[in-house]
Amino acid sequence: MKIAVMGYGTVGSGVVEVIESHSDVIAKRTGGEPLELAYILDLRDFPEDVHKDKFTKDFNDILNDPDVKIVAEAMGGVNPAFDFTMKLLKAGKAVVTSNKELVAQKGLELLEAAEEGKTNYLFEASVGGGIPIIRPMAQCLAGNNIEGVAGILNGTTNFILTKMIEEDMSFKTALKLAQDNGYAEKDPTADVEGHDACRKVCILASLAFGKHVYPNQVSTEGISNISLEDVSYIASANGVIKLLGQIMYINENRIAAFVSPAVVYNGSQLASVRDVFNAILVRGDAVGDVCFYGRGAGKLPTASAVVADMVDCAKHVERKKIFGWGPGEEDYVVDYKSTIEMPFYVRAKINENQAVALFHNVKFLSRKGQPSDETAFITDCMTENELMKKLGNTEVFNIIKVTNY
Repeated sequence: MKIAVMGYGTVGSGVVEVIESHSDVIAKRTGGEPLELAYILDLRDFPEDVHKDKFTKDFNDILNDPDVKIVAEAMGGVNPAFDFTMKLLKAGKAVVTSNKELVAQKGLELLEAAEEGKTNYLFEASVGGGIPIIRPMAQCLAGNNIEGVAGILNGTTNFILTKMIEEDMSFKTALKLAQDNGYAEKDPTADVEGHDACRKVCILASLAFGKHVYPNQVSTEGISNISLEDVSYIASANGVIKLLGQIMYINENRIAAFVSPAVVYNGSQLASVRDVFNAILVRGDAVGDVCFYGRGAGKLPTASAVVADMVDCAKHVERKKIFGWGPGEEDYVVDYKSTIEMPFYVRAKINENQAVALFHNVKFLSRKGQPSDETAFITDCMTENELMKKLGNTEVFNIIKVTNY
């Protein structure tokens, strides 16, 4: 079966490598038909590449070739990936992707186009890299009502936080190390400010609850305000700081979804996830908590998930998989700040008596070198709006949500 790859960067080249290095295994799993690379679409030149005869700069070569049945989109971004994918799906060609930005923004439209074209649009690699999560949520957990999802969805930020926690490294130094190791881009904004995790939350929320969630509906906060003082205080409570994407079921018409730093206690499965690894914890009403763990990025881990989708498409070339979600609604994602109650970590310029006067029941934290006019504590459960009202004009250094996962 002929296939094409659009984009020959890290993921695209990895897809070609996995297809060729695992050709025998893939052929067995597709029922005896190997995946044969017909085209690689890229505007750049690769004169020394062993696949140089497969390269094209013209998308129409792929679109108009009736023998190409499956296309892997590894271009990244929304355009021209969206336009190309729409045309392929309407032409009846299956498309698989690792492009989380595209799925988060345009997933509903592309799933509808796949329905129209009687073909498949699959995106296992768009969340968690090589970690299987999309298919398990759609199929293996189909007998559950999903109550919530919490995930460490970005390897760069988890690497930075790990260095801060384990090596007493400042945020700035840990970020520089991440960049030197190739884990963070020169402009790290998408990672450290939570935008990458936000896109993955949109996909997981859409899949879990059946309505499209868009990035502008998900409140997003990054880790650039996390200090070593916060790390030390939270360690005294037997906890660590993680950047979590959280999704909570409220009722059939409402969910909460947000990305933010969170205090995770050491008994949680998420607390022990280190370095660039990802983990996604799904809470179902029948199964309880299940956790998916592994490498959330990288050339071959991500490529393995893309190729798995291609194998799935090859096995289902004559039929459409029942998969996806429906339209979203403007007020479907609630303002969690006024509706979701949780404990909070607070570090502020007040004394303990003032903290008790404001919050009554608090758990005080400590750290080495703690200034006399600085107090850190964990509150009882309340909404974030209630917290801010109680704090009033208090000089606050940081506030971090405390998760129950």
